[in-house]
Amino acid sequence: MEKKYFDPKDLAKFGEITKYQKDMGTKFFDWYGEVFSGDTALTEREKSLIALAVAHTVQCPYCIDAYTTACLEKGADEEQMMEAVHVAAAIKGGATLAFGIQMMNHAEKMNM
Repeated sequence: MEKKYFDPKDLAKFGEITKYQKDMGTKFFDWYGEVFSGDTALTEREKSLIALAVAHTVQCPYCIDAYTTACLEKGADEEQMMEAVHVAAAIKGGATLAFGIQMMNHAEKMNM
């Protein structure tokens, strides 16, 4: 069987990122844990929905798997999850189009 580049089993190895740089890895996990800990200004469910949306914009299959699971465990349903993905896609699409202004400005300058 051919090994795939993104192997879902590798997600379980995420904790090993401290292997070659313990101090920075530990600091990351401390910070990461604090970001997602408990209900603060955002609920854990809201944080998971945001993380799921961001996972799609950065196209991380490990994060998509992890935050799909987290969203379901924290009470989000599939409709809410897909809406979060659509929000992320709309922002990413809008940002891409907003950079079209850069092209328009440059093209107008070149045509002067």
